[in-house]
Amino acid sequence: MSRGTSYTVAAEALASRDPVIAGLVTAAGPMRVRKSNDSHFAALARDIVYQQLAGKAASAIHGRLIAALDGKVEPEALLALPLEDMRAAGLSANKTASLRDLAEKVLEGTVVLDPRRLGRESDEEVIARLTRVRGIGEWTAHMFLMFQLRRLDVWPTGDFGVRKGYGLAWGIPMPSARELGPLGEPLRPYRSVAAWYCWRACEVYAGAAGSAVTG
Repeated sequence: MSRGTSYTVAAEALASRDPVIAGLVTAAGPMRVRKSNDSHFAALARDIVYQQLAGKAASAIHGRLIAALDGKVEPEALLALPLEDMRAAGLSANKTASLRDLAEKVLEGTVVLDPRRLGRESDEEVIARLTRVRGIGEWTAHMFLMFQLRRLDVWPTGDFGVRKGYGLAWGIPMPSARELGPLGEPLRPYRSVAAWYCWRACEVYAGAAGSAVTG
């Protein structure tokens, strides 16, 4: 969590200046994000495994990969794992290549995952490094910033749920990714919190005629 600000304090700050966020906070309650117990590398490896797969299938493949690594989800261990073992775990050729590329880029220093060094990097620097990895795009980098690093001012404009929730809550047609960018400016420096409440808006206001403003 950056600068010692809690999600609750950030939500209160947003709610005090935006009636839409205030309505969502009332309807959805405090922001709740489970703290990750994974290392940064393990979290990114998990993200790669889970891409474009249903939850149960992804969980099973991820579990087999961890077992094959004897629980050591680290760059060196992953690169030492035979390709046939990765494929036997259920990983596609593309995901196998992505995982190995991540491990290689971490070891060579292209991707920085050391907590102290990461703490000195801006969100933009983290995104630029992560998206050099095969199979990691901007959305995955945004989720890493929000949920692994717990950065408070990330605005995932490419996320369908955030776009849909924003439209529902503010009572406008669902914005495109390009349109959502400037709409987030008034929500600085807590856009991660606003995004979380946009996701909740999909649950709170889906099927409702009104919005958070109109009640």
